[in-house]
Amino acid sequence: MTTARWQGTVIAESDDTTVVEGNHYFPADSVRVEYLIPSGTTTVCGWKGTAEYYTLQVDGLTNPDAAWFYAEPKPEAEHVRGRVAFWRGVEIAD
Repeated sequence: MTTARWQGTVIAESDDTTVVEGNHYFPADSVRVEYLIPSGTTTVCGWKGTAEYYTLQVDGLTNPDAAWFYAEPKPEAEHVRGRVAFWRGVEIAD
């Protein structure tokens, strides 16, 4: 089971992650949405498409843009559709 944890709180947990460029992409239904706030930030990856971000909020603390997803990935990145990845201090452990 792979776990994403921030500030000691489990944000996501799944035995079905997809690893792309060293990042674990968790199925969206394995992510605890009560900790996610849409941030409005987007970035563009040349081969994956446009990423949208969430800010994490746990016990009154925030971690801006610490999670991202591709709502409409390019065909070569279709395997990340419906998945969420983390960074910026979010600990990923198997």
